[in-house]
Amino acid sequence: MKLRALVLLAWTVWFAPAQVPVCRTVEGDRIQANDLSAVLPEFRTVPAETLLAQSPLPGSTRTFHSPEILALAHRFGIVLQSAPDTCFEWAMQPLDRSLVVATMRESLQIAEARIEIADMIASKAPQGRIEFPLSRLGAPASQEQPAPVLWRGDVIYGDNHRFAIWARVEIAAPCRKLMAVESLKAGRPIEARQVRATTASCFPVPGKDLSSVVEVTGMVPLRAVPAGAELRAEFLAPPNDVNRGDTVRLEVRSGGARLALTVRAVSGGRSGDMISVRNPESNRVFQARITGKGTALVEAGVPKGI
Repeated sequence: MKLRALVLLAWTVWFAPAQVPVCRTVEGDRIQANDLSAVLPEFRTVPAETLLAQSPLPGSTRTFHSPEILALAHRFGIVLQSAPDTCFEWAMQPLDRSLVVATMRESLQIAEARIEIADMIASKAPQGRIEFPLSRLGAPASQEQPAPVLWRGDVIYGDNHRFAIWARVEIAAPCRKLMAVESLKAGRPIEARQVRATTASCFPVPGKDLSSVVEVTGMVPLRAVPAGAELRAEFLAPPNDVNRGDTVRLEVRSGGARLALTVRAVSGGRSGDMISVRNPESNRVFQARITGKGTALVEAGVPKGI
């Protein structure tokens, strides 16, 4: 009977789970004497801010095993016969979705925006301040068929360290769109009657939104826009100061000499662009820089045959 009891006891000890010490949380980059004294009061004699070790990374632990604690005790003149293993870790917790949304809303600065989280980092994060900068918000591939976009952020913890987090979100906010009433030809200035403004729900794309018919009147589409399509800023450009076939007032400067004549534009452009112009009298083509509406300049030498 005694032998059977001894065998049972040995079996229990052998297969019993190891006793893992309960970890205490840290709030800074350093594990100090006051952290250890919360477990072992004997260490209260050591100055509170004495460095014992660096804090572990979030999600990992730093364990002081019994021999290490006894060695520390000896170092500081503390008499200890035994000491339990003691571990430290950052306090970790799942992200609070409502807090994440509130932080995103603060970054957007659009009170009426609707923000829905489709997916979010599943792992726990250290306690700290959540940030979702607007500069790290993705954009949908298509405004017509928006899908959840990735928004990267951080939890600021400890001594200004960053723990990366992310979420996939659907965002919609009230907006004004400009729609083409009729087909618009590429390169032809837009007339006010060809555009109408309408309200909609849009993804808040960073940048300048087109909301007024006045904004686009006189602009030129870079490509044809069919009737009923939205006008977007990236597809519009200011009108040319000079168009192909225009009559251009040309000034030629060579040292102190000045010459003025009228030429014909072979190509078009805006102020500051180089274009080709033709002298109707000599039929010669040369380069000139546009200086304004219907004006251009040639400097540093007169082109041969001008």
